Amino acid sequence: MAEINGKPAFDKPKVELHVHLDGAIRLKTVLDVAKRRGISLPVSTEEELKELCTVHEPATLTEFLGKFSHYMHVIAGDREAIKRIAYEFVETKAKEGVIYVEARYSPHFLANKGVEPLPWDQKPGDITPDDVVDLVNQGFKEGEQAFKTKARSILCCMRHMPNWSMEVVELCKKYHKDGVVAIDLAGDESMNCESYPGHKKAFEEAVRSNVHRTVHAGEVGPASVVREAVEVLKAERIGHGYHTLEDQNLYKQLLQQNMHFEMCPVSSRLTGACEPDFTKHPLITFKKDKANYSLNTDDPTIFNSTLNSDYEVVQKCMDFTEEEFKRLNINAAKSCFLPEKERETLLNQLYEAYGMRKSTSF
Repeated sequence: MAEINGKPAFDKPKVELHVHLDGAIRLKTVLDVAKRRGISLPVSTEEELKELCTVHEPATLTEFLGKFSHYMHVIAGDREAIKRIAYEFVETKAKEGVIYVEARYSPHFLANKGVEPLPWDQKPGDITPDDVVDLVNQGFKEGEQAFKTKARSILCCMRHMPNWSMEVVELCKKYHKDGVVAIDLAGDESMNCESYPGHKKAFEEAVRSNVHRTVHAGEVGPASVVREAVEVLKAERIGHGYHTLEDQNLYKQLLQQNMHFEMCPVSSRLTGACEPDFTKHPLITFKKDKANYSLNTDDPTIFNSTLNSDYEVVQKCMDFTEEEFKRLNINAAKSCFLPEKERETLLNQLYEAYGMRKSTSF
C-alpha cells in the first residue's frame, strides 16, 4: 500500500502490541536459511516465495493459517535462524517508527525437542521450547542495542494443543524478568475452554503468578468467546475483538472497564474476520466511542503489509486524524505489559514526541 506523497500517515513514534513473530519473518531470510540447511523449497526467488506466502484477497482463517506451512519448517529447529528472525524483527519495527513492541509466538512451534507432536514434520533435534524463548530473547536484546527499539515477548498457547499450555505459563514465569511480559491464547475460537480445560488451568496459574494475559477472541468467533476470555481466562487485553459489538451489554461493560482491544485492520479484512469494506469496519464504532485500542499488523509477512499500511487504511477509509493516532498510541503504551516504571518512561517518550503535556486527557 502506497504512502501519501511518500510520507507515512503518522510519522511519529508508535507502539505495537499485536504482531506474531512467526508471521513477520523476512522471506529473504527463509531463502537464506533453506539454502544453508539444505532444505528444498518449491520456489527459488523471493518474489515467488512472496506469491506463495501472501494472502492477497479476503480468505478464510484456515486458508491464512495454511500459509505458515510454506516456510515455518525452514526456521523451526535452527538456533541461528530463530535468533536471526528476532533480531531482524526489531530492525524492521525500528524502521517503521515503533519504539516499543510486544511480539507473540508459540515456543512449541519453533522447537524440535520435547514437543508432542513435532510441528512442521520436523525430525527430532535438540531445541526445546525453553531454548526457543532464550534464543528469541537474545535476538531481541541485540536488536534493541543496535536499533534502540524495545521488544518484549508474549508466549502463545494454542487452542488445539491444550497439553502445551501449562508449559507455556511456566516459561512465562521463568522469563518474566528476562524479556517475556505475558501469555496469550491463539487459534480456532470454536475450541472453548469447557471442551479444552487445559487452557483454563494455565490461565488460572498465570493469574496466581501475576503473569499478564491477553487472548485472541472475537476475531472470527462470536462475542461469547470474548466474554469467556474476560470472565473465565481473566484477560487484561483482547486480541482483535471485532465481534464484541454483537453483544452490546458486553461491549458497554468492557468500555466501562477500559478494556484494551488490539485491532488489526488489514488482517481483519484478509482473514475474513470483518467484511471487506473498510468503511463499514467495527473499528469505526470503537473510535466513535473513544474505546481503548491500538493499531497492529498481526502477520505482516502474510498480508504483505507494514504498520504504516494499517495506519494508511484507517486514515483513508475511516477518517482517522493525527489526534486519534496520538490517542491510540498513548492508550497502547498505558495498556502495554511492561513493569510500571518502564511503562511510565515509554509514556513520557510519547508525550515528548507528540508535544503533549503528561496530564493531557482525550
